[in-house]
Amino acid sequence: MLPSASILQQIGLGVLLAVGIVWAVGLARLLRRGRYEAAMWRDQREMRARYAPRGRFAAPGPEELPARPELLGSVPRQTGPAGPPSECVELSAAERAAFAGLVRQLTSRS
Repeated sequence: MLPSASILQQIGLGVLLAVGIVWAVGLARLLRRGRYEAAMWRDQREMRARYAPRGRFAAPGPEELPARPELLGSVPRQTGPAGPPSECVELSAAERAAFAGLVRQLTSRS
């Protein structure tokens, strides 16, 4: 207890701290729920745009809808016709030996 504060001041401080903690927890939950709902809304909008029927009055048939969404499993390769051209650098014998030593050091640590 604080010796220079009255009991009412200490109770007020405790109530104020409790209200502050409740407010912070409530705000964090509200922001987290809003972020989740925004992500769900964005995903639904993207799926509707991706799998919407083409044409003015086209009704989607079972053959038009894919069995499952096309999602990326990993980062696609950056080489090939769509990516930047590959680069090739010739190494000298000393550079090759230094690189081999570096590879040995890295593989021996793991």
